[in-house]
Amino acid sequence: MIRRATVLFFLAALLPLLAGAGQAQAAGYRYWSFWERDGSAWTYATVGPSLSRPADGDVQGFRFSVSEDSGDAAKPRGAAGFDTICAKTPAKDGTKRVALVIDFGTPGDAPSGEKPPAGRTACAQVAEDATTAEALASVAKPLRYDSNALLCAIAGYPAKGCGEQVATDGKDSSPTETAGTAETAETAETAGSAEDDGGSGPSVGLIAGAAVVVVLGAAAVWQVRRRA
Repeated sequence: MIRRATVLFFLAALLPLLAGAGQAQAAGYRYWSFWERDGSAWTYATVGPSLSRPADGDVQGFRFSVSEDSGDAAKPRGAAGFDTICAKTPAKDGTKRVALVIDFGTPGDAPSGEKPPAGRTACAQVAEDATTAEALASVAKPLRYDSNALLCAIAGYPAKGCGEQVATDGKDSSPTETAGTAETAETAETAGSAEDDGGSGPSVGLIAGAAVVVVLGAAAVWQVRRRA
């Protein structure tokens, strides 16, 4: 009984380490996410703004925030629809109108030393074959992209940084890790719908920690049986 209690104590002592390993892996990325609106519902865009070609009357949005993946990305705020956003922009032959909702996020998601501007809406009147990126550029310059074509800034916000990894407390993590390298630019912008579960499963560290517990626990049990 004493030896069995020793084994149980050994395993119990490892559980906090396992939990800590899972928490240590928790991190997100600070970036602009791209959304499309269907009626009153926002859905995470399936392609990046440079590939999206909206139709006249479409409503699209951008939100700056910290999130782990598309499944927990914050949606643009505001209920204004196309008729409201483009009320003062009459239709014109050879062009289309795209309603854009630009949400600069919260102070908690802002990079250190920066303050998010107030959210805005804009009606972009562009050529019929224009992309969302072109529509955005017509109403919210300057835009900033990185070498992987990841959208880094809208209307100059943020002034620096691009898809950097941050800890769950909002502080910057390693400056060398970005959404462009960890997920790639295409993943960060086109990770799929907000209902997807991508990235929400157990982390690699958590799985590895569990494996360590199992191995060490089995070794302890084997030692007890060998000495019995």
